[in-house]
Amino acid sequence: MKTYVFAGASQRALYMFARPMLADFPDDCKILGVYDINFGRAKKFAELTGNVFPAFENFDDMIAKVKPDRVIVTTVDAFHSDYVIRAMELGCDAITEKPMTIDAPRCRAILAAEKKTGRHVTVTFNYRYAPFMTKIREIVASGEIGDVYSVHFEWLLTRNMAYGAHGKSYFHRWNARMAKSGGLLVHKSTHHFDLVNWFIGQRPSKVSGFGQLRLYGAKNYPFGDAIPKRCSQCPHARECEFCYEMTDFEKDFYGANEEYDGYMKDNCIYAKDIDIYDTMAVTVQYDKGAVLSYSLNATTPYEGWTCVINGSKGRIETVNYETGVLAKAPANHIKVFDLNDNITDYAVTKASGGHGGGDQRLRKMIFLDNQPDPLGHAAGSTDGAYSILVGAAANISIKEGRIVSIEDLLRGCSE
Repeated sequence: MKTYVFAGASQRALYMFARPMLADFPDDCKILGVYDINFGRAKKFAELTGNVFPAFENFDDMIAKVKPDRVIVTTVDAFHSDYVIRAMELGCDAITEKPMTIDAPRCRAILAAEKKTGRHVTVTFNYRYAPFMTKIREIVASGEIGDVYSVHFEWLLTRNMAYGAHGKSYFHRWNARMAKSGGLLVHKSTHHFDLVNWFIGQRPSKVSGFGQLRLYGAKNYPFGDAIPKRCSQCPHARECEFCYEMTDFEKDFYGANEEYDGYMKDNCIYAKDIDIYDTMAVTVQYDKGAVLSYSLNATTPYEGWTCVINGSKGRIETVNYETGVLAKAPANHIKVFDLNDNITDYAVTKASGGHGGGDQRLRKMIFLDNQPDPLGHAAGSTDGAYSILVGAAANISIKEGRIVSIEDLLRGCSE
């Protein structure tokens, strides 16, 4: 049995890890504690998991007292590196939520600490484990489309309130500040860049990007008065299409503990300090010749994604609708076109559970030892690095108007 503690008492930590660990892996996992800079939320986190482990006010004290095997890092993205590195320095392996970190200096620090300490970093790329994603990886790895020439990948995040307005939700939270999240090209796109890297088995080498803030942020504020601080205090709550009311859980878990660190879940999406992009495009050159054209848009009427992979022997096409009428189909389809105009249609039944069924499969890989892994689902620090560095390079490219080398970022050059 392995023992665990949490750095970061977040909603994600609660539902993705803590509760499933206790329910599904009682003979394999034991949670020994939780730490957060917001001690009130840490105490609530422990309460919501049955008070079977204590909350701590100091990370080092927690490690010294309970001596865990592994630390699960679920903090704000900018602080992942702090706790991943400190966990390894204190003799623990680290499991970190994606993204592994938000920029090149922090990335290099993690890689250096892992090498120095001999400990291990696991990055929780749950989308890899979704059966649909696994099937794409299988097709490419089998050689069915030959050598990969190019990839087109488009991801849509909806603004539609009827579907949860996933796209605009990032702009209510800490994610909307570049210093905390690295922007959506790091926080969200780390999933997508990792999938492409994994699908085609190549490493990104050069990146260029463009990004704009078209719908959210202060310059797009539609009312004439001062921008309010939060939705719950907004005089335009009834007329603003993006007004957000916290759920009862959020009021209890976050709202009741704002006094500790001031964190709010219902920031105005037009706040003056929002500095990330909602509309982005990236081009990537890979080390073995493939090129990627990628776009991410957080302003769309529905949620979903498109992936096309062109190879020397054929082409993969797939379109996936996450919300709306078209999302009700029982299966997703991967169409493979060969050079003789033949089409093979792989229908993959939609899996239940978070992230297309990926969450529960990821947990099994992490918390049960000696799981078979023929397609290389498990991700370490190298995978984490080549995922976040595409987004970090794109951020630099957008700011400075130039092509950015991934290897330069790994060496600490040209930042």
